[in-house]
Amino acid sequence: MLVIGVGGQGVVLATDIIGEAALIAGYDVKKTDTLGMAQRGGSVVSHIRIGQRVCSPLIRKGDVDILVALEKLEAARWCYYLRPGGIALINNLALPPLSVNMGNERYPSDKEITDILKRQTDRIYFIDGTHRARELGNIRTLNIFMLGTASVFVRLEVHAWEDGISRRLSPNIREINITAFHNGRKEMRSVHL
Repeated sequence: MLVIGVGGQGVVLATDIIGEAALIAGYDVKKTDTLGMAQRGGSVVSHIRIGQRVCSPLIRKGDVDILVALEKLEAARWCYYLRPGGIALINNLALPPLSVNMGNERYPSDKEITDILKRQTDRIYFIDGTHRARELGNIRTLNIFMLGTASVFVRLEVHAWEDGISRRLSPNIREINITAFHNGRKEMRSVHL
């Protein structure tokens, strides 16, 4: 899996939880994070590999099974990592980078982003995760909501995900995040099935 977004969206926490859930389920896990200028709204990219035996955290271009993007432009930037027919789960949110905000560049249209993604896969799901997190009452649950959408495609038991969330989050925010996770699962099942 490749989880991507911009600084402050909880990409690293999301992959920590994926790794925790996979370890609970008995798998070997390796992950690595690239933060770059994340503190200034730059890209955050986390590679996570799960299997019986994993030797390296890095995923080669063209080998990602599931791409989880917390922001649309980041999905377009990193989609070349997807394998043909891989799954792209994209939060329908635009956070224009500094170059766009300063007028030097233009943020691509939804059609342009979709066209870029279609070069890699036709399994593209745009999800209103930010809207759903706001409805739940805490925008910071977006990353866990998106994990819920991804969990539909990952062979880990629900209890492993819940335990992973519980181990990584403080007691005062566990319940709302577990709710966000289950809401993400429901959302994806309604679209995917």
